Amino acid sequence: MREALALKDHHSESQIYVERAATGAGLVIVLFALLIFRVGYLQTVQYSDAVARSEKNRVQVVARPPVRGLILDRQGILLAENRPSRNLVVIPEQILDADDTLSDLAAVLEMSEEDTARFRRLSGRTTRRFESAPVLFDLSDEQVARFEVNRYRFPGLSVQAKLVRNYPQGALMAHAVGSVRRINDQDALLLDTSAYAATDHIGKLGVERFYEDALLGQVGYDRVEVNARGRMMRVLDGVKPVNGQNLTLYLDAGLQAAADRALAGRRGAVVAIDPKTGGILALLSRPSYDPNLFVQGISHQNYNALRASIDAPLFNRAIQGQYQPGSTLKPFIGLIALGNSTITVSDSIEDPGWYQLPGTERLYRDWNWTKTNDGGHGRVNLEKAIYRSCNVYFYDLAVRLGIDRLSNDLKQFGFGQASVLDLPDAHEGLLPSRVWKRASRNLPWYPGDTVNLGIGHGDILVTPLQMAAAAAALANRGRWVTPRMAQNQPFDQVERFAPSGAGQLPDRVWAPIIGAMEKVVHRGNQIYGENGTAWSYIGRDIDYRMAGKSGTAQVCLLYTSPSPRD
Repeated sequence: MREALALKDHHSESQIYVERAATGAGLVIVLFALLIFRVGYLQTVQYSDAVARSEKNRVQVVARPPVRGLILDRQGILLAENRPSRNLVVIPEQILDADDTLSDLAAVLEMSEEDTARFRRLSGRTTRRFESAPVLFDLSDEQVARFEVNRYRFPGLSVQAKLVRNYPQGALMAHAVGSVRRINDQDALLLDTSAYAATDHIGKLGVERFYEDALLGQVGYDRVEVNARGRMMRVLDGVKPVNGQNLTLYLDAGLQAAADRALAGRRGAVVAIDPKTGGILALLSRPSYDPNLFVQGISHQNYNALRASIDAPLFNRAIQGQYQPGSTLKPFIGLIALGNSTITVSDSIEDPGWYQLPGTERLYRDWNWTKTNDGGHGRVNLEKAIYRSCNVYFYDLAVRLGIDRLSNDLKQFGFGQASVLDLPDAHEGLLPSRVWKRASRNLPWYPGDTVNLGIGHGDILVTPLQMAAAAAALANRGRWVTPRMAQNQPFDQVERFAPSGAGQLPDRVWAPIIGAMEKVVHRGNQIYGENGTAWSYIGRDIDYRMAGKSGTAQVCLLYTSPSPRD
């Protein structure tokens, strides 16, 4: 018993207990000290950052869309406006049964396969299910009424109003003004997301595209308080959006309508330019399409119908169609020849009805040559060659000038270059040269190519807009005005093309050419009883003087290629 008691050392156990208690107490004190230090650090050093994080969890920024700027013609007629549109929107988390809701909704409102697929996709999404998303766009009054009567059956669905782009002139101005369309995935990669935070449309074509930054405006925002689930509780403050700038164009809706009537349903293009300002008064491409179809998203059926149409209504013939200018090129070749003294106004040649390059057997016929009439135009000077559109005269003149001079000097009238200021989709056309043909076809330039060029055939291609701009430069006696759509430029523009050579031609060259072009439209030479080639179409019905030049690029009078000869 004594041995057992001797084995228990109370003093030693007490010492161990004290040491352990002291260690534990020290550890607790150290931990509390670290906790106090951390609290103090967060409350002092990291106070600003902590407050910002807390505020971010409590307050969110909600973007407010600006109103897109209006587009008007020179008379103040609306070409592009913003109209209210009512959309059916869904809040996914409030949908009790997506299939039943869809079935009931389809019985109340007409829904396409695309609408049905959109509803299934939105109602089934797993993120931000408390946010609304549009399902049906641009509801009619009848659709809104039918939905509102049955609204009690559709928790999670509601009608919301917003402004969308509208084009009152429809197809008449589609190719001139352009259009806005929904932002797609490719657009989203290139956009400033903050600028488009509150809108899902962007200018895609024409003026709408070029002046997108000015028309869009600046987005506003509201600072809203939200709960832990992200729902908005109240609006704290915000900044109002800045509406887009209104844009006034040189276009004249009345003139555009007159051009449309003149085409009378035929395929073609009309461009009219004010020679004083370069303002584009009319820019029409027919057939056309209704740009309003694209604003809220065009159906696959309608889009495929437009794309498959043989009339190509989506193709802007006025600025993208590239055609042989035909005889409309002849006055410019005459200007070049007079300017460098290759000919004088009194020089003439004998036109037998055909032209032949020296040392060849090939005959290049005139437009009025037939098996029963091969006498040609007889004695022809520059004036008669223009108002009677004598091909033989310009065959000969083009060969005398040579391709190098022709290619260089025709540039000064805007050929071969996209000269318009604010239509980004305009094509450049093609002004051929020795260098171009060698690079594109690995072939030399043949003398026969020059013969073709002399009457606006061969490889040369121009757009209707280029032809109108060149005519304006001719009317201005060489003063170039860059074609443009907008009168009130919302920001400084860089002139992409400013030719100088046309203005350097001597004063003596302009009057003979313009006088000859007057005779194209009017009576030609009264002494010989010759009418201008456009008299029967235009001149007989007008009581004012005008100048012009007819051209028929569709008629091909050239049959074979000549032998190579440099």
